[in-house]
Amino acid sequence: QVQLRESGPGLVKPSQTLSLTCTVSGGSITTKDYSWSWIRQPPGKGLERMGSIAYDGSTYYSPSLKSHTSISRDTSKNQFTLQLSSVTPEDTAVYYCARFAWTMRSWDYWGQGTQVTVSS
Repeated sequence: QVQLRESGPGLVKPSQTLSLTCTVSGGSITTKDYSWSWIRQPPGKGLERMGSIAYDGSTYYSPSLKSHTSISRDTSKNQFTLQLSSVTPEDTAVYYCARFAWTMRSWDYWGQGTQVTVSS
């Protein structure tokens, strides 16, 4: 059973960089045919895919967020990390990490989500 768990600060000040880590257990982030995504849901809005890092380390970013988003990984710890720079209150959301299975073309495992509030 694959499990994902997000960790990071719950409160970030405007203009700072938000950093969240997803720790994966029960499966390796280098296993072929899977990508590891960050997805968020602002209050009252739908899910927004932010970006992902694939099993081979290649990355994808949403065009609307590309300029201030970075996703990296630490294969020794089986973790991947989101960094979102220059945050504003509009970045307040529940942030999820999830696994995308290319064979099914869908996300099959999700973390429980972590609330991040951007406020001074």
